[in-house]
Amino acid sequence: MKAATYHRTGGPEVLRYEEVPDPPLRRGGVLIEVKAIGIQGGDLLNRQSGRMPATPHVVGYQAAGVVREVGEGVDGLQPGQRVVAFMDHGSHAELASVRARSVWPLPDGLSFEVAAGIPVEFGTAHDCLFEFWQLQPDDVVLVHAAAGGVGLAAVQLAARAGATVLAAASSDARVARLAPFGAHHGINSSTADVVAEVQRLTEGRGVDLVVDPVGGTTLERSVAALAYRGRISWVGSAGREGVVPDVRGLMLKSARLQGVFLGGEMAHDPERTGRMIADLIARVAAGELQVVVDRTFPLSEAAEAHRYIESRQAFGRVVLVP
Repeated sequence: MKAATYHRTGGPEVLRYEEVPDPPLRRGGVLIEVKAIGIQGGDLLNRQSGRMPATPHVVGYQAAGVVREVGEGVDGLQPGQRVVAFMDHGSHAELASVRARSVWPLPDGLSFEVAAGIPVEFGTAHDCLFEFWQLQPDDVVLVHAAAGGVGLAAVQLAARAGATVLAAASSDARVARLAPFGAHHGINSSTADVVAEVQRLTEGRGVDLVVDPVGGTTLERSVAALAYRGRISWVGSAGREGVVPDVRGLMLKSARLQGVFLGGEMAHDPERTGRMIADLIARVAAGELQVVVDRTFPLSEAAEAHRYIESRQAFGRVVLVP
């Protein structure tokens, strides 16, 4: 099969498009013909400096496609079925071998490109808001990186739940596009003082909950933006600053910081996360929630796709198509 691989970690330039052996079909798993790959922030971080189980390595957490083969011990999935899947690595390829418990059938009419932007993005956002912090309708929520996959999902889910949503993104163009998805107020995080804007918009109170996929110094701003007894869902290090944030301000506000890692939740409680993601897929298919596909690239241009995401121009998801 063809795949986007790398033989060493580094920038987008390490990605190659080359022939590699087909992945094996394992007991309890399925082999999927990949039709669309949703590039995750974690894919970029892993390519930059992550662990390489093999050389060459095929990166990638999420892809949609068609089941080619079903392994022993698998019920409920069959060849020819349209699905989306989460995996430890291997999405950037024409074929993916995946555990059956991390595969979800797709409703008729839901495209592969849209499906490839649902499980990680919406599942993570849902856990950030509801599983750990039980978002309430009268809460005020700050979402950082609101134009990204998790951020845009969090904006929609929080707004649907009745919360007031303050959405921060890195350009005026991105901020301007957030209102139709439920953002009540947009903040350009590149030019504005986010904490000062939050204080102004909340009349000095601060926000009840922050969804922070950025980390680093942004996490420090998340702490500063909190109301008394506020809470933060910290879900990533998209800022790639390499900064250890100072979160001592949590103590003064009796506030709480929760790390959120959907992959860990899937491993520890596959039944809960499986049901949640199936419901989110149905909500997208019904038009209640929306996946925005900013651009698609051929798999052969994976390096350009990664480079485009790192340029911070994208709004929503960037998808690879084998």
